[in-house]
Amino acid sequence: MNENTDKQSYGQEGQRVKTEIVTPATEEMLKSARNVTTLVYALQVASLLVGITFLIGVVVNYVKLNDVRGTWLESHFRWQIRTFWFALLWSVVGFFTLGLGIGFFILIANSVWFIYRIVKGWLNLNDGKEMYI
Repeated sequence: MNENTDKQSYGQEGQRVKTEIVTPATEEMLKSARNVTTLVYALQVASLLVGITFLIGVVVNYVKLNDVRGTWLESHFRWQIRTFWFALLWSVVGFFTLGLGIGFFILIANSVWFIYRIVKGWLNLNDGKEMYI
C-alpha cells in the first residue's frame, strides 16, 4: 500500500474500507512531470526521422502516468497516448491499403494529423493549458 496515497479505515460496521488521500502536487513534482511531457513530445517529433522514438515515448507515458494523475499534465499524457495508438492504427490501415490506391492518401492524412497533434499539444503545454480529450 502506498503511504502517500492510500489509507485503510474502518466503516460503520467494522469493515475495512480503503480510502484514497490525494496529496497536492508539489512544484518540484510538476516541474519534473512537465519536463517528461516535453521529452515525450520531442520523442514524437524525432519519430518522423527515427520511428523507434515514438514507441519509447509511449512507454515513458505509461510508466510515468501515475505520477501525473490528478494534475493538468494528465491530459497531455492521455493526448500523447491516444496520438500513438491512433497514428499506429491509421499507419497500419494505410500500409495495407496501398495496393488499393487509397493507402497513400491515408498515410499522408495520418502524417498531417500526427504533426497537428504534436504541435497543438506542445503549444498548450508551453502555455500551461490542459488538453481537451
